[in-house]
Amino acid sequence: MRALEQASPALSRRRALALTGGALLTTLPLSVAATLPAAKMRSVPSHGFNLPGWFEREGGTAPAPAVLEKLRQTGFETIRLPVNGDLVADGHQAALRGIQRGVAELVGLGFAVLVDMHPSGDLHAAFQRDPASAAERVVQAWTALRVVIADLPEDSVYPELLNEPPMERRDWLALRERLAGTLRARCPLHTLVWGPARFQGIWEIADTPPLADDRQIAAIHYYAPTAFTHQCETWDQSPLARIANLPFPATKDAPPVRALVAKLRATGDEEAASLVEKELSSPWTEERIASDFAELGRWSGMHDCPVMLNEFGVLNFCVDAESRVRWVRAVRRAAEANRIGWAYWELDQGFGFIDSRQSAEGFDRSMIAALLDGGGGD
Repeated sequence: MRALEQASPALSRRRALALTGGALLTTLPLSVAATLPAAKMRSVPSHGFNLPGWFEREGGTAPAPAVLEKLRQTGFETIRLPVNGDLVADGHQAALRGIQRGVAELVGLGFAVLVDMHPSGDLHAAFQRDPASAAERVVQAWTALRVVIADLPEDSVYPELLNEPPMERRDWLALRERLAGTLRARCPLHTLVWGPARFQGIWEIADTPPLADDRQIAAIHYYAPTAFTHQCETWDQSPLARIANLPFPATKDAPPVRALVAKLRATGDEEAASLVEKELSSPWTEERIASDFAELGRWSGMHDCPVMLNEFGVLNFCVDAESRVRWVRAVRRAAEANRIGWAYWELDQGFGFIDSRQSAEGFDRSMIAALLDGGGGD
């Protein structure tokens, strides 16, 4: 998920997403734990959130220490930290020192940290123009950043090779091997995190093999159905911007859905009406979500590769609070039921669950309860 300030160029990613239909996980649901050999009960970072807006842009804003301390005390254990590789690719020492200090601070508070190579809009465009050259920029960025990772504890810091790799699967698998080798040259014991190309969608993992590496985690994203999770979005010309008040759970024949489709068609918005109908061609329920994650759990077991859900969330622009909470709780529980770690997207922007990273007030109690089955705030 790119930061809200960055424009998404087309609806194709959103539609594709809809096709799917630190600290560690130390307890597992009995039904899952009983089926896994003890040797395979490997740990995965979990109970986390994404923290964009700090290191993936110049002049980013760090959270106030009191906010981080309160989040840790509330029960959050992992932070996924997007980093803009363009800021470090040339070995810019000030940027590298800033990342090192920031990650060390988070680790010192007891968080596990995913250092996520998050492509800028410019790098995304470069992948479209000249994929080979863009890939070299990512290699250069990790060549610089691996020096920082090497000095941070391997049991708490997880380098993520490339967020939503914007390239064809074959090309990504080749680059993934190069990036893994680049990191392994300096960081032999850190666990590497990677996701499938090109959207890191849950449906894209099925035909993606794991790395030939004993220390890895596959990471996927889940925003389905996007007509629900991204309704009223504001950063591009997508018909999602014109969809509002879609509930969860939902079926195409539910009265609120039928009313929304009728309203859209009455205004001549066939594109948005058709999108809602397409995404709800099958019911979106807690059972549907559970089925998606059961399939992901099977992939994990088949390949003996731990999995993390390191992005999922609902935009808080026009959704009703109860539906948002139900979806978030359903996804989080489905992940945990299949021994999948998680990190919510994100802390305090459009998908967030607190008002501001600068204030320890304004924590959304219902969202925190949905994520942690408890917890709270002001």
